[in-house]
Amino acid sequence: MSLFDQVNEDIKKAMLNKEPKERLEALRAIKAAFLLAKTEKAGVELTNDIELKILNKLVKQRKESAEIYNSQDREDLATKEIAEAEVIEKYLPAPLSAEELEKGIKAIIERLGVKSIAEMGKVMGSANKEFAGRADGKQISDLVKKLLG
Repeated sequence: MSLFDQVNEDIKKAMLNKEPKERLEALRAIKAAFLLAKTEKAGVELTNDIELKILNKLVKQRKESAEIYNSQDREDLATKEIAEAEVIEKYLPAPLSAEELEKGIKAIIERLGVKSIAEMGKVMGSANKEFAGRADGKQISDLVKKLLG
């Protein structure tokens, strides 16, 4: 079952079980983002990689919004955003630990034969594909700079 189908099923279950409003809103946001991505590229099916990128983007948006709300003393709105982010994160694969990520990036650097920071783009491209949905791009970038620098 694709992630899109899973979300549709979970929306139905959430409505039938009268689950909290935040959960239903988060599920509907996922569905809307998937539908938008499908219509932007007519006739193209959503791949797992595209779905993971969309989910990561939705989580990141909600966390950034929560930070803004917290800075403006709007705890009620921040709590809502965090709750939605937690619902969306459940559809993402388990994130890599710092040690696992470092080990994976070292393997990529060795495999590509990269020696300097000037070739960081090669490592980033490969690492972003390999760790899609399991590590943040900024986290990958910082680690690559550290290892190559």
